[in-house]
Amino acid sequence: MVDSGEALLDGKDILKMTPDERAKAGLFLAMQYPVEIPGVSMTNFLRTAKTEIDGEAPGIRQWAKDLSAAMKRLKMDPKFASRSVNEGFSGGEKKRAEVLQLELLKPKFAVLDETDSAGRGRLRIVSEGVNRAKEANQFGILMVTHYTRILKYIKPDIVHV
Repeated sequence: MVDSGEALLDGKDILKMTPDERAKAGLFLAMQYPVEIPGVSMTNFLRTAKTEIDGEAPGIRQWAKDLSAAMKRLKMDPKFASRSVNEGFSGGEKKRAEVLQLELLKPKFAVLDETDSAGRGRLRIVSEGVNRAKEANQFGILMVTHYTRILKYIKPDIVHV
């Protein structure tokens, strides 16, 4: 709990905002243990989130192309788009789903909690996705980790221990 001070994003105090207002302001949070949302497909979840952030729905054809391309870059099976959000996902699938969101939602600032919990086999794919999204969209990242292995793939500007 914050008992004093401010946390500013573009001059606005995000501490005074609701979670949806923070997301609309450009803040992205990837949780260590993302929640499952049974009955809501990844496609519908992502398009709804993009619509809320942008204030208008992306065109279906362009959205399908963007989603497909992002999933291909993350080496995700196309069937993944029709699965319910995080339901039955492996740890690596959950982390790739977060990076998929990061790429498509294009935040101004992202807090990534335990992104390296994808496991060794998928860590490189997840890290390359984070690097690609950051390069393409020029946003800030605060990454929380307990391991140095992710530093093989992501080069931070500052490390705080």
